[in-house]
Amino acid sequence: MKSTGITRRIDEMGRFVLPKELRTAYGITQDTPLEIFTEGDTILLRKYQPAGCCSLCGEVNGEMVTFHGQRICAACRRELGRL
Repeated sequence: MKSTGITRRIDEMGRFVLPKELRTAYGITQDTPLEIFTEGDTILLRKYQPAGCCSLCGEVNGEMVTFHGQRICAACRRELGRL
């Protein structure tokens, strides 16, 4: 892990603001579900993706291939082939 140097306080309801720079850099929008993990005294947030979904579009179907550790569906493979 690397430090961003950004600190935030938790409000009385247990909320904090994820800085816009991080939301933009990681493609996190208002509707993006996040998973919460803990290890020791560390809290880790990660964009949630259901098991078996495409790493690019999030669709779940049976036509997945694994490319460099990422699952990719047939539709995204076709789109990538057009680039």
